[in-house]
Amino acid sequence: MNDISKDGLRATFSEHKLCFYRSGWEEPMLVQNAEPAKRPFIHPIVAPDGAGVLTEDAPPHHSWQHGLYVGLNDVNGIGFWEEGVRGNPNDGTFHPKPLQPAVLKDNQARWTVETDWKHPSGEVMLVETQAWTLHDLGTAYLLDLKLTLQAKKELTFGRHEYGGLFIRMPYRKESGGNACNSEGLQNAEAEGKRARWVAVSMPIEGRNGMAGVAFMDHPDNPEHPVPWRVDGQLGISPSRCIAGEWKLGQGQSQLFKHRVFVFVGAVDMEQVEGNWKLYIHA
Repeated sequence: MNDISKDGLRATFSEHKLCFYRSGWEEPMLVQNAEPAKRPFIHPIVAPDGAGVLTEDAPPHHSWQHGLYVGLNDVNGIGFWEEGVRGNPNDGTFHPKPLQPAVLKDNQARWTVETDWKHPSGEVMLVETQAWTLHDLGTAYLLDLKLTLQAKKELTFGRHEYGGLFIRMPYRKESGGNACNSEGLQNAEAEGKRARWVAVSMPIEGRNGMAGVAFMDHPDNPEHPVPWRVDGQLGISPSRCIAGEWKLGQGQSQLFKHRVFVFVGAVDMEQVEGNWKLYIHA
C-alpha cells in the first residue's frame, strides 16, 4: 500500500482499500473497502477518542451487512441488498472500480468510490458513485456523502421496508442501546417514520460508556424528510423506498446527500439538531 499525509491526517491506499489515520495513531480511524466483485463499505469506524469500534462486519444475524454501506432491495425486481448470501438467483452483484488516492487537506479527506451494479446476467444496470468527505473535528467525525445513482437502462425502484445508506453497529441485546429521531421517537417507534435525522448510541466493547452515530437527511433529497428504517438491532437507514416506488430513465441520475456524525457518549438531541442545521446551511 502507498502512503500519503497532510497535516493531522495520513492515508494509505491500494486499488481496493483506503485507510485513514490520525497523527500518532498506529491503527486507522476508518477504512474504505472496495474489493473486486464485492459491495464497497466502510469498516471499521473507530470512536473519535480511539476507544472502541462503532461498526460491525458480517454479523451472525445479518451476514450480508458490512459496516457503513449502500444497498437496495428491488431494482427492476433485482435485489442489491443480500449479495446472494441466501442463494437468491435474483440478487445482483457489485463491481467497484479501482480506488484512487484520497485528497487530504488540513483535517479533511476526500475520496470517491464508483461501482457497477450488475444484473445476474452480467448486464450493468446502474453506476453508483459515492463521493465522501471526512472532517476530523477531534472530539467527533463528520462523513459527508454525495451518492449518485446513474441508470444505464430504464429502472424502477420498488417500494420496500428498507434500502439506501445503512449502518450496522455492534449491537448486543444484553447491553442494549438507543435510537432517537428528530421528532423525539425512540427505537421501534421510529421505524418507518419520517425525520430529518436519526441517531443511535450503544455500549461499545473496549470503552466505558456509550458512543454512536447520527445519519442526517438533506432537504434537497427526494421525499425529505425521508422515512427511516430502524431495525431490531438498531441498524438505521434513510429509506426513500418506504414512501413508494420511483423511476429513472436510461441515462438519468439521482443525487442523494447525507451526513454521518460520529460521536462519543449518549445521543444529545440538541447537539445533533445543531449539527444538522450547520450541514444544511454549509
